[in-house]
Amino acid sequence: MRIRVYRDSDQDTLIALTISTFRPFYEQSFPQLMNHDEHVITHQHGQWEEDHRWQVPSLHSPAEGKHVAVAVDDEDQITGYVAWCPDTSRPTHGEIDIIAVDAGHRGAGIGTALMEHAMSQMRADGMRFVELGTGGDTFHAPARRLYEALGFYVIPTATYLRSL
Repeated sequence: MRIRVYRDSDQDTLIALTISTFRPFYEQSFPQLMNHDEHVITHQHGQWEEDHRWQVPSLHSPAEGKHVAVAVDDEDQITGYVAWCPDTSRPTHGEIDIIAVDAGHRGAGIGTALMEHAMSQMRADGMRFVELGTGGDTFHAPARRLYEALGFYVIPTATYLRSL
C-alpha cells in the first residue's frame, strides 16, 4: 500500500467508494436513528448519493488549501482516501473533511496511514490543530476508535432534529 496525491482521473472511483462506504449509514443506521420518520430522513439525507457526487469533486483544490490523498494497492487500485483543508477562520487549524476505506480493505491500517499522512501534511503547512466530525451511532464506531487511537479528544455535542 502506498499513498499518493489525488489525480483528476480518480474522481469517479472516489465517488463510487464514498457512496459504497456510506450506503449502510444512509440506508440502515440513519433511518433507525430517526425512528424511520420519512419526513426527517428525506429532509436530511434524501439525496445523499447526489450530495456525495457533488461533494467529492470539490474536495481537491490546492489553490484553496484543499487536498485529497489516496491509498492504492500494488496494482494501483484505490483502496481509500482522505480529504483535508484549513479552517480559514483559524489559521493554525485544519479539518479532515472525509475519510473512506473500501470495505474489503478495512482493518489493514489504511485508515491510520491516511490520517497520519493528512496530519503530517497539515503540520507541514503550519497547522497545529486538526478537527473532524463523525457520528455517534454504531456505523461510525470503527471511525471513532481510529480517531481516539490517533489521540483525538471527543468534544461531546448533541444535534437534534424533528419534523414539524
